[in-house]
Amino acid sequence: MKQIPKEDKAKFMEMIRKAGDPENYETSWDEKGPVSKKKSNIKRGGLSRAQGARFELQVRKDLENKGRVVDKWGNNVDLAEDKLAPAKRKYNPFRKMLVVGTGFPDFVAIKHIHDAVYSVIGVEVKMNGTLSKEEKEKCRWYLKNKIFSQIWIAKKGVKRGEIEYVDFREKYGGKYL
Repeated sequence: MKQIPKEDKAKFMEMIRKAGDPENYETSWDEKGPVSKKKSNIKRGGLSRAQGARFELQVRKDLENKGRVVDKWGNNVDLAEDKLAPAKRKYNPFRKMLVVGTGFPDFVAIKHIHDAVYSVIGVEVKMNGTLSKEEKEKCRWYLKNKIFSQIWIAKKGVKRGEIEYVDFREKYGGKYL
């Protein structure tokens, strides 16, 4: 039998303890070995995803009420190759379903201004209004290549049911443009 290094022994014993506690932990195996997750965290993650999906629908309805035509954006930016590419579809093996609509930003919203002039904006929905570093780089790429005239970040407002739209240029302008 192979000897386990002393520093790894504590981590290994902790994983065994978690795996032996089916009341609070759920253990699954991946390519690296056993992974123990707290059941309360699993439930919280599911609730957060559902809450985010509901907020996304609210934003879509709000934009349509403001006179914009809204559709899911099915593309993504490949920063390594510096090009626009179709978003990959994600397969959820537990629900046996293919998740479509994983593009960045979430929506494209179009509004007729006059004659043949249209306003085309990208809308990313974030409940707290904060973008990751990679998302900021993608927004910069979209604006630099004139794919969108503006990118809005939709976030929850102060009052219940309120939606705030923050322009990417106003929030992150100097550093990312």
